[in-house]
Amino acid sequence: MDLTAALAAHRLVAIVRGADPEGALNTVLALVEEGVGLVEVSLTGADALTVIARARKALGPDAPLGAGTVLTAEDARDAHRAGADFVVTPGLGDGVRAAHDLGLPVLAGVFTPTEIIAARAQGVAALKIFPAAQAGGAEYVKALRGPFPDAAFVPVGGVDESVARACLAAGAIAVGVGSPLVGDAADGGSLDALRDRARGFRAVVQEGRR
Repeated sequence: MDLTAALAAHRLVAIVRGADPEGALNTVLALVEEGVGLVEVSLTGADALTVIARARKALGPDAPLGAGTVLTAEDARDAHRAGADFVVTPGLGDGVRAAHDLGLPVLAGVFTPTEIIAARAQGVAALKIFPAAQAGGAEYVKALRGPFPDAAFVPVGGVDESVARACLAAGAIAVGVGSPLVGDAADGGSLDALRDRARGFRAVVQEGRR
C-alpha cells in the first residue's frame, strides 16, 4: 500500500490497544464502519496478533490495517503473517529494516532532527512524532517543518481534538490518536461512545479540507 497517500487522504490513524481481545476487535470494526480508514493495532495489547488476523478476515484484503509498537524483526514478521499491511514503530529499531524486507511501509517513531534524518535515510513512509502533545504539539511540528518542509509528520501522544486540529493546521500530514479516541472500548467499554468520539475526530480532520 501507499501509506503516505493513505495518510494524506485520511489524516487520522486510530491506535487500538486493549486488554480485551474481543473488545479490541469490535473497536477496530466500529472505527472502520465510522469512516476511520487507518487503524493500527498495538502489539502490546492482549492477543494483538489474533486481533489483527481476525480483523483482516472481517475487513477483507483491501482495508488498510496496521500493527503498532513493532520493535523487533520478529514483531514485523509476526505482523505480516497476521495480515497487517503497514507497521508503526516507536523508534528506529530492527523492526524497520525487517518491515522493509517484507514490503511493509513504515510509520517510524522519531523525535529529534537527527532521528528524522536517520529515518528518512532508511526509506520510511512517514515520521511519527512522539510524544507530541507533551513536547510542544503544533509548535514543535511547525518548528520541524522549517528544516524538513516536505516531511510527512504524524504527531502521536496525547492528541485530543484540539491538539489534532492545531497539528494539522501546522502542517502535519495526519495525527495518530489512541485513548482520546478509543477510550475504554478496546477493554470492553461502550462502542456507542466510541462511535461518537470517532465522528468528532472525523469532523476535526475534515475541517482543513473545507
